[in-house]
Amino acid sequence: MSWTCPKCERELPKPEQRHYCARVSLDTLFAGRPAELVLIFDKLLAEVADWEGVLVGTTPNCIVFTRRLAFLVIRPMKKELDLKFYSKVPHPERPVLKSTAAGNKFENHIRISLEDDLCPALFNYLRESYQLL
Repeated sequence: MSWTCPKCERELPKPEQRHYCARVSLDTLFAGRPAELVLIFDKLLAEVADWEGVLVGTTPNCIVFTRRLAFLVIRPMKKELDLKFYSKVPHPERPVLKSTAAGNKFENHIRISLEDDLCPALFNYLRESYQLL
């Protein structure tokens, strides 16, 4: 069961959940970015948004995918997308650029700029993050 904030109309996993309360469009986040980044994001969205209980919200800097908590944060940068996801163990190997402890899990970052970067291993990481919740 989800809750929709009456002010920003963002759908959230639970009533009165703390969030950035402002209306932000996806178009704004991708303004001035390469078309390839929009295509990559669309493919990520098409895959992940169909997973059970996934809610998608926007903030001024990123797109947040939640189940009960955030499991994926995508931040459009100038020439690439920064994907933040979580895991039970650190991922020190590429394509992960950074893996740091965050409570009882690890916060990981991958940056992608080409459609070819969307590989099965990437989706496995995202699915693992989703299943942590």
